[in-house]
Amino acid sequence: MNKRWIWFVAARYISKKRRNPLAVLGIATGVLALIVILAVMNGFQLGFIENILEVSSYHLRVEAFPAEKTQDLQNIMLETPGITAAVPFREFWGLARGRLAGQQPVLVRGLPENALEIDPAMADRLEMESGHFDISQPRYAVLGAELARRLGLFAGDEVTLFSITGILGGGYGDEATGSETFRITGLFRTGHYEYDSGWAFINIESTRAFFDADDLVLGLKINNRFNDRHIMAAAQRNVELSGLLEAEHLQAIHFSSWRDYNRAFFNALRTEKLFMFILVGLIFIVVGLNIYQAQRRAVLERQEEIGLLRAVGGMERSVRFVFVCDGAVVGLTGAGAGLVFGLLISANIQAFFSGIETLVNTVIGFLNTAALQLGLIDGWGAGGFAIFSPAVFYIREIPSRIIPHEVAIVFMFGFLSSLLAAWFASGKVSKIQPAEVLRSE
Repeated sequence: MNKRWIWFVAARYISKKRRNPLAVLGIATGVLALIVILAVMNGFQLGFIENILEVSSYHLRVEAFPAEKTQDLQNIMLETPGITAAVPFREFWGLARGRLAGQQPVLVRGLPENALEIDPAMADRLEMESGHFDISQPRYAVLGAELARRLGLFAGDEVTLFSITGILGGGYGDEATGSETFRITGLFRTGHYEYDSGWAFINIESTRAFFDADDLVLGLKINNRFNDRHIMAAAQRNVELSGLLEAEHLQAIHFSSWRDYNRAFFNALRTEKLFMFILVGLIFIVVGLNIYQAQRRAVLERQEEIGLLRAVGGMERSVRFVFVCDGAVVGLTGAGAGLVFGLLISANIQAFFSGIETLVNTVIGFLNTAALQLGLIDGWGAGGFAIFSPAVFYIREIPSRIIPHEVAIVFMFGFLSSLLAAWFASGKVSKIQPAEVLRSE
């Protein structure tokens, strides 16, 4: 049987514009909201993750190896496919003292003087607020901008670093005094408050002056952090096959992944996104119910037409498909509109929020002026409205990251919610008997 009549009838129904505009608006709103929320959430979360992996923890770590084998081990790691950087470092917890009274806790990390050259990803995450990243001399240091602010220090000033073990007393010789004075060559920002307010970088050789410095660690960067297990296994095999380490050192050497030492934090971020996805996704359930009721009403209103179509040979599935087409158009229209506007807002998120803040501040200004004229207030209030105020949030601008597969999932949610609602609602067609409908006419 020729099925062209199905498309003809479906086009006639759709052209009558009987679709529920609230359903289209609901789907568009849901898709738009979810895309923008996920883009902003991804911006914050990926910013934190990249700061942790690129500045702090690295993708992979190699520990418990002989210090004299460091350069050879670096070369072996860099020969492993997927590894892009290998940076040795030492670190310890201490206190920093500047001009202002009191001391601030600080994590001091010792790096090679060419750290930014061998680790370009870290260089991209460090924004120098003043001075330069220079740890070429034994008594040079680079501090977080917020840490320097607390200490009342600027680039060119001196800061005294104490090892916590040194403060508690004792030592292991005259060279291990537990405190040293450094000249600040630069102040950095990463956008991550923990690092900007509690980190300092010095030359890796200078850590020898602090007797509680941890053993040497080799931090590795890889081209895809989700391939960490495969690359880590390959790196271990290369070390074993190289013959660089003796049996006792080969057994002691330890490899670890970013999944191991950041497990709790990353799981929390994943759970947060999942619940946000579910909560905003409830919009589609509400819209789907709206479409379901609208389609059921349409089926009841068109019983005579359905009876006639069935009487002339239309199969139940074919007649149902006519109504499903209407639901598909609603889904495509709503999800398409939400997708376009969601991507536009996400790509220009800063301008979008600035526009909202300007509008709200304009309304507040108008209300304040009216209240002032009526004598309800004595003067203007201080400050203005800001969605992400720097006084509350440690951000300079709102980040946004669009992940294509998440956008595709959101679009499909919007489209399928309408399609499934129309399919279930059109099930009423199966209960319509052509003979009874035509007899009543």
